[in-house]
Amino acid sequence: MKRTALITGASSGFGEKFAEIFAKDGYNLVLVARNVYKLNQQKKLLENHYGVKVWVFTQDLSVENSASKVFEFTQSNGIHIDILVNNAGFGDIGRFANCDIQKQIDMINLNVTTLVNLTHLYVKPMISNGYGKIMNIASIAGFVPAGPLMSVYYATKAFVLSFTDAIATELKGTGVTVTAVCPGPVRTEFFKRAGFKDQKIFNLLTNNGTQKVCQYSYNQMIKGKTIVVPGIMNKIGANVCKFAPRELSKNVVYMIQKTR
Repeated sequence: MKRTALITGASSGFGEKFAEIFAKDGYNLVLVARNVYKLNQQKKLLENHYGVKVWVFTQDLSVENSASKVFEFTQSNGIHIDILVNNAGFGDIGRFANCDIQKQIDMINLNVTTLVNLTHLYVKPMISNGYGKIMNIASIAGFVPAGPLMSVYYATKAFVLSFTDAIATELKGTGVTVTAVCPGPVRTEFFKRAGFKDQKIFNLLTNNGTQKVCQYSYNQMIKGKTIVVPGIMNKIGANVCKFAPRELSKNVVYMIQKTR
């Protein structure tokens, strides 16, 4: 019997690439995003090219009870989820005092609340089955003490990193592993949605490419790694953050964000 992976934010960026990687390895898929047209395009492409079964579920995951709706969809269709990829998320750049507060709340709901809810809903059946993998997309930002000009986004990714590390320890011996993927900046729709007017940040930080980041992250998740940082420069940056003075770290981030 083929295993099944559920991927959120599956219509573009990392989510779209993860769907292809999983399908290539023979996984059936449940793809969740807001864009039903793109999801149906992916369904047709992946089923025809890789011979897997693909279900699509259209849902805005920033709204209340969205995780429960996803879970109910898989339950009502008799779909057992072996791997959960919590990929959906977004950021926003600008001074907090001037921000659209509803956008920040939606970000917290999507990046944190729905991720936690989905993890809780699917981890129990995984434990009962004695097998499962959960991948949570965090960020290199999760290692930084604070993220001026992207304050809420950095805080959400620090949460995802801490949360994942904690439950990975709790789940040892159950057959279920949890992985936090912490990529650096990669050219996806993320930066456009976050409000970057230009992308000078890419001249300062390593851009590993979506395919390379996703394939490496997938391989490490399969091995059961808890914290995955794609790219040598990002690994160095994550380690520097552990030892650099807090004041220095946040001021460097502030300077980088101002190059937008």
